[in-house]
Amino acid sequence: MKLPKQFITIGLLGAIAVALGALGAHALKNQLPSGLITTDQLNGFDTAVKYQMYHALAMFAIVLLKNNYQSKFLNYAYNLFFIGILLFSGSLYFLCTRNLIGAEWLKFLGPVTPLGGLCFVAGWLCLSYSVYKKS
Repeated sequence: MKLPKQFITIGLLGAIAVALGALGAHALKNQLPSGLITTDQLNGFDTAVKYQMYHALAMFAIVLLKNNYQSKFLNYAYNLFFIGILLFSGSLYFLCTRNLIGAEWLKFLGPVTPLGGLCFVAGWLCLSYSVYKKS
């Protein structure tokens, strides 16, 4: 049985989420006393990690669903979740660590985060519609 290549992407996204979660829980948390990262930034970083993992798992489920039936809306959901991870989680990772890495100019990413959130919402709607359309 040949496995879909999407599992490589999903595995990488999951591994990155775990690694960044560990970074946040240990290295970033230790920077709180220095003031290079605030509690809000640490919480934002944690949110990015959680949303990345949730949506990597959702992408995994989509690939499994595609074994039973094909729907272009499943493909849309998969792609929207991937783009959402890049925009939502990716922008939060940079926004929340910009002081720490000395890149205050990364503030411009602020408006990118909600675009990623909209991709997540659209992905869930596509997933829901694909099941509704099938039934």
